[in-house]
Amino acid sequence: MPPDAPIAPTPRQLDWQRLGIGAFFHFGINTFHGQEWSDGTLPAASFDPTRLDADQWVAAARAAGARYAIITAKHHDGFCLWPTKTTDYSVASSPWKGGEGDVVGELARACRAAGLGLGVYLSPWDRHAPEYADPTAYTELYAEQLRELCTWYGPLMELWFDGAGSDGYTYDWSATMAVARQHQPDAMVFNMGDPTIRWVGNEDGLAADPVEYVVDHTQMSQYTVVTTEFAEALYLPPECDVSIRRGWFWHPDDEPKSLEHLLAIHYRSVGLGANLLLNLPPDDRGLIPDADAARVAEFGAEVARRFGTPAATAELAGAGGGWTADFGKPVAFDHVRLREDLADGQRVRRHVVRAGDRVLAEGLTVGAGRIHLTEPVTASALTVEIEGEGATLESVEVFETGVRELPRVPDGYRAPTDRPDA
Repeated sequence: MPPDAPIAPTPRQLDWQRLGIGAFFHFGINTFHGQEWSDGTLPAASFDPTRLDADQWVAAARAAGARYAIITAKHHDGFCLWPTKTTDYSVASSPWKGGEGDVVGELARACRAAGLGLGVYLSPWDRHAPEYADPTAYTELYAEQLRELCTWYGPLMELWFDGAGSDGYTYDWSATMAVARQHQPDAMVFNMGDPTIRWVGNEDGLAADPVEYVVDHTQMSQYTVVTTEFAEALYLPPECDVSIRRGWFWHPDDEPKSLEHLLAIHYRSVGLGANLLLNLPPDDRGLIPDADAARVAEFGAEVARRFGTPAATAELAGAGGGWTADFGKPVAFDHVRLREDLADGQRVRRHVVRAGDRVLAEGLTVGAGRIHLTEPVTASALTVEIEGEGATLESVEVFETGVRELPRVPDGYRAPTDRPDA
């Protein structure tokens, strides 16, 4: 539950929230064996993409509307996508580029060229490293791996720590966070250690109203009920992670989600004030498959068509619970997007949007952005009623899209929750 007095975000947290969409790249030893969670025994020599092209990955991410990208530098199997000095279980022991390759480095270069932020996923759970059985030894190894990632590739905008597989294991997060704060103090930290952002709580990419930015705990993973409790509530906006396919890693018999499914996810993530992290798994060539690239281009184009250019942006007047959004002339629209001024913290607890006496939309939180589908209407002004002491609106925009119903997640769809250990 949020505290009585709002907790203010840092400027970096606000900057991150404004990014909206990121791309996730799950790529590694699993890609070449049709597995999701391998056990650390697959041979490094099996990692051999023939056409790896990080620029193509980034182009697909940008087409989806992503403004940052995160790479699985090390997944649970312990295989490292950079030539780490901490283990021989890495790209340096593979035939790819004669052992001279560096996937993280190639993505870092591509992101810089395209103006995307770069983040790294470094799994705390390591099924290959013998040091994992000794928490003291593993703390040193893990801290050194993070130090390499934090010092070899320039600024990082996010450090992603996955709690899966860590049930009952005690990590020395103070040592890990000391490395992060020394070398990448501006990076967002996902969910564990000393987090600045949190997991939404599922792998379907779906938030739910209300989207609370201030919480007193985070959930570790979808495979456990274990949570991390905080001594005091923290401002931790959520990130909704989901794969374009059912699996996180590429499988030849998998396929991308439909456009409607992806749009439904967008309404239930970005449209509720959360960030969306969409996974685009490269295949065993080292390329985003053509079908996936085409689907995300279609998705990004449709999101831009609907919400890229507002039909009108209102002049706002008001205080307390009553606001007038004046467009200066009659405007036809079927969507409204509200943004809350979050500089002093999240304050809106409930809101109602009216055109005259008609209620067009209502809900609970607003946050970084709240999108509502409305009936088709023409109006020169709207009134917005908000509940929440000191709450302030930052903007009200309307869009004419021609859309008459919300896209739906397919009936019965859930991301796989079985432990994919095979």
